[in-house]
Amino acid sequence: MIRIENVSLKHGAASILYDISLDIPKGGITALIGPNGAGKSSLLSLIARLQPLQSGKISIDGFPVDKTPNRDLAKIIAILRQDSIVTSRLRVRELVGFGRFPHGRGRLTSEDHAVIGQSLQQFDLTDLADRFLETLSGGQRQRALVAMAFAQGTDYLLLDEPLNNLDMYFSRELMRSLRAIADDAGKTVVIVLHDINQAAAHADRIVAMKAGRIIADGTPAELLTSETLQRIFSFDMPVITIDGTPVVMHFR
Repeated sequence: MIRIENVSLKHGAASILYDISLDIPKGGITALIGPNGAGKSSLLSLIARLQPLQSGKISIDGFPVDKTPNRDLAKIIAILRQDSIVTSRLRVRELVGFGRFPHGRGRLTSEDHAVIGQSLQQFDLTDLADRFLETLSGGQRQRALVAMAFAQGTDYLLLDEPLNNLDMYFSRELMRSLRAIADDAGKTVVIVLHDINQAAAHADRIVAMKAGRIIADGTPAELLTSETLQRIFSFDMPVITIDGTPVVMHFR
């Protein structure tokens, strides 16, 4: 379980997060939603220790993130940042292989190669494995970065807007892959999404943030109502239900 207790964050004089307390259970998919500037990415970066805690506590399976050694933390949690950029001339297989670095410090074993192959297959990259990254589309590179995070072999996978640059088909396929690894491999996926309907279709739980605070938390059916969405996004959105899944008509 990820336990967040009374976490606040400031950048200079600007307050980003206000006294956040949240438990994210182990297993399944938890989606963080909310308008730009809500604090979703900042919260994810604190969980992954990409920036230091200023106040409060965060622990993962009982390990405090601010005190656990980097190498040990990297075997518990993997993160794909929104601004991940790779500038080196790498093939897809090599990039995905970087996910195994916490385990062998760059000395790949037969087990590592098997995990890399599984990751390539999981995210539909096998045919692209020997392509250089600069020859790929933005969406293909994005899938390769997700595969690298998955290859790290952690129980927890944090993804910050991984649907960026993906078309409708690959957005759906990525979310289906994440649903499969949560269900079949027992992974815990915490994902920042702007596509509410992807969250509705694939997440077990949605946590809504606005202006640095959590303002709603529940299952898609519980949270995705017109009234709650008005509180989150400040405009009216009809919601219909199709085969038991809420669908937000945000374009109307």
